[in-house]
Amino acid sequence: MGIKTALPRYELYLYTAVLAVALIWAGSWIFEASSENANRKTFKESVKPGWHYFGRKMDAADFEWVMWFTTFRNHILFALIGHVIFAKIFSLVAPKIGINGCKHRSLVFGVYGGLAVLVTMGWTFLALVLSHCIILYSVAIFKSKWMCFAAGLCTLASIKLEPFNSWQEALVTGSFNLQDILFYGGCGFSIMRCMSFALENCEKKEGNYTFSDLVKYNFYLPFFFFGPIMTFDRFHAQANNTQLIRKEREMWNITTKALLHLGGILVVDVFFHYLYILTIPSDMKLVAKLSDWSLAGLAYSNLVYDWVKAAVMFGVINTVAMLDHLDPPQPPKCITMLYVFAETHFDRGINDWLCKYVYDYIGGNHDQIFKELLATICTFAVTTLWLGPCELVYIWSFFNCFGLNFELWVAKFFSLPPLSTIESAMGEAMSRRIRGLFNAANFWAIVLYNVLSLNSLEFAKMVGRRLIFKGFPLSTLSVLLVTYCGVQLVKERERQQALLEDPEPVKPVDGGKEKAE
Repeated sequence: MGIKTALPRYELYLYTAVLAVALIWAGSWIFEASSENANRKTFKESVKPGWHYFGRKMDAADFEWVMWFTTFRNHILFALIGHVIFAKIFSLVAPKIGINGCKHRSLVFGVYGGLAVLVTMGWTFLALVLSHCIILYSVAIFKSKWMCFAAGLCTLASIKLEPFNSWQEALVTGSFNLQDILFYGGCGFSIMRCMSFALENCEKKEGNYTFSDLVKYNFYLPFFFFGPIMTFDRFHAQANNTQLIRKEREMWNITTKALLHLGGILVVDVFFHYLYILTIPSDMKLVAKLSDWSLAGLAYSNLVYDWVKAAVMFGVINTVAMLDHLDPPQPPKCITMLYVFAETHFDRGINDWLCKYVYDYIGGNHDQIFKELLATICTFAVTTLWLGPCELVYIWSFFNCFGLNFELWVAKFFSLPPLSTIESAMGEAMSRRIRGLFNAANFWAIVLYNVLSLNSLEFAKMVGRRLIFKGFPLSTLSVLLVTYCGVQLVKERERQQALLEDPEPVKPVDGGKEKAE
């Protein structure tokens, strides 16, 4: 089946109507549960006072969101705005003192980033990060990829495993609420960037990159604490580009994206006052009383929220990076648009890093079963270390690794006769419908495998048990039907995008004339 296979328009209208009604229906159940249980004792810690005049409390269960957009919003904005102003002042002053500002802008970014880290976290933290840089740079000059990987993973393990992480954290003096987040975020992303530098240095045919190149790359402030990770080869090429010319309407696009991110923040704030999607899953007694539709809606909405959070957080950082003439990793693909494990990720920077240095490096073109199995095992082993080894991460890694391989096994199986012959004999539209059924089941596998990392293993088991066993056949089939409608709408969007990127050729008609389809 080709991606450009179309379905009748009335059929797509029906899918849209079914999906819209189902989302409204599930949302109404969650809204009712949120309103009726706002004063539960178990909600006191996470449901805080909100819109007093509307009588609405606010779901504040996500510490990371609260940290970014309420408690430490001004501090983060101050640091990012200071970065932009510092770079702008340098670009204005540099020509007057005979310095090529474009040529040295990566140095300016590194100096400001280093000073910001020093002021925020102290000299011991700065020294710790520099020690990681020195270790990995020392290994990088030998130009051995396996040595770079071994050194990098050992360094990463030192901040993820006891007692090494506690010992290093104790070196950082001072005490404030954000310190733990900044410590592990700064060290973790720093080590991944150093590994990228080391691996790219192995690819350099003549000589080595300098230590100053690593420091300038590592201490770029917008990416330092929270990511996303931009591989060294891309950053080095873009940060040292002296031809700084804005594309047509580029500033307009940057402004538009910034406004969209602001709108996303406001929409999430509104939803948190009416739908307690983060707090409800923590109360298993309440969850057990909810309908199957409510559980399905909760699981789906939690993943959508996590995507929105990632898109907004990385979007704010990326806006600053684009002002610096960089092309940062794009926000992750929305969970609504995902129906295959191969495209599932919540951090495109980490995903790009893993694909380039592990997954694609080992798996090649990903059509051989054993090479794919080895590539996915290695990829999720690194991911497990990155996230921090624990029981929940082990379970998450196992199921996502299995899902990625199972997709290949199924694709290989259906490519064999007589199944491939049967599919080729049927129409392309029918093939798209049948594939959509499998994609709908796969979508819920993605939801169940990932919701456990966002909420809890108990909540994921409850959702799976209710939708697959207790809810069979009515709830199971109805949820799959709605999901099938959503998958077909996603496929239609992909079809239209493919037609825009590669329009179908105009077919000749009688008399040599041509007309478009």
